[in-house]
Amino acid sequence: MKIAVPREIYDGERRVGITPDCVSSLKKMGFDVFIESDAGLHSSFTNDDYKKNGAKISSNLKDLYNKTDLVVKIQRPSKQKKINEFSFIKDCNLLTLLYEQKFKTEFISLKKLKINVFALERMPRISRAQSMDVLSSQSNLSGYKAVIDAASEFNKALPLMMTSAGTVAPAKVLIIGAGVAGLQAIATAKRLGAVVSSFDVRTSTKEQVESLGAKFIEVDSGDLDSGETASGYAKEMTKAYKKKQSMLLEENIKKMDIVITTALIPGKPAPKIITKKMVESMKAGSIIVDLASEFGGNCELVKHGQTVDFKSKKIIGPKNLASSVSQDSSRLFSKNVLNFLMNSCKDGKFNDFNWEDEVVTETCVIKNFNKK
Repeated sequence: MKIAVPREIYDGERRVGITPDCVSSLKKMGFDVFIESDAGLHSSFTNDDYKKNGAKISSNLKDLYNKTDLVVKIQRPSKQKKINEFSFIKDCNLLTLLYEQKFKTEFISLKKLKINVFALERMPRISRAQSMDVLSSQSNLSGYKAVIDAASEFNKALPLMMTSAGTVAPAKVLIIGAGVAGLQAIATAKRLGAVVSSFDVRTSTKEQVESLGAKFIEVDSGDLDSGETASGYAKEMTKAYKKKQSMLLEENIKKMDIVITTALIPGKPAPKIITKKMVESMKAGSIIVDLASEFGGNCELVKHGQTVDFKSKKIIGPKNLASSVSQDSSRLFSKNVLNFLMNSCKDGKFNDFNWEDEVVTETCVIKNFNKK
């Protein structure tokens, strides 16, 4: 069986779908691995790195996709001026990050093709799928990088410093959303010496937040609502809760130096949490990093892919943070894909996906191709 790994063509995307360290494992499963020339270069993986591990290098897209069984891409296929990826993909399985509810045009184009599409961001949240969970592996790195980027924009030091010239007070950091990205942001900010607080509508996250040494800010909702869905994701809260949440955050945000937001609700636009009024109340020099900016943002003032200067504060809407640490994010993505394929192996060999497994059925959003 043939796996094709093309070079990513979206602007700013530096990751690669399969890394050299996974090639030998894929070959043992029965795959021939074909990599587009220089596909891994932005992640510091050379053609020679792939060759040494048994991959074949293709400099021609037509040859790369010809008679392939499986295509692995970070970003969904697209039609651009020089390359129309839709014209190459046929009679195969595609593994990618799709987000079909947001990128509907690409989704419609893919539905017209004779292919199966696995949207890896839809991996079910069950214990045996943790090693395949692309969202978690990429969010982990995004949470880390959000703090690093905030610290580089902040014009003060983060840790407490005692010097002969005086004392430098530690920065106060608030993390909104205590999922994978939020928890990593908490851990990173703590390691850098900041005083960290965190807020999440899910009361179950309190223990995790406090175990990392952060203060958990909690809304006194007066009911037993856990704030989460059966799958463990945050859910849409009531108007009464949102009013209390806004009052609580308004009181806390004005004390903060750095705020990092990570709140998302699956299948819906990101909830608006930080208002213009809240930003106005913050100290001059304060930084907001909105990790939800691609999906509408948690801050009313954010613009995706831009840094907004507002009354001596900066609101950063980062674009593809995981890609900015492309070597590690590519390695993790590749290992997630490897584990996903291993899940359908029989006696160590891959022949087809196990269509009776929820890991397969819940990630497959288009099924237009049956292997002969």
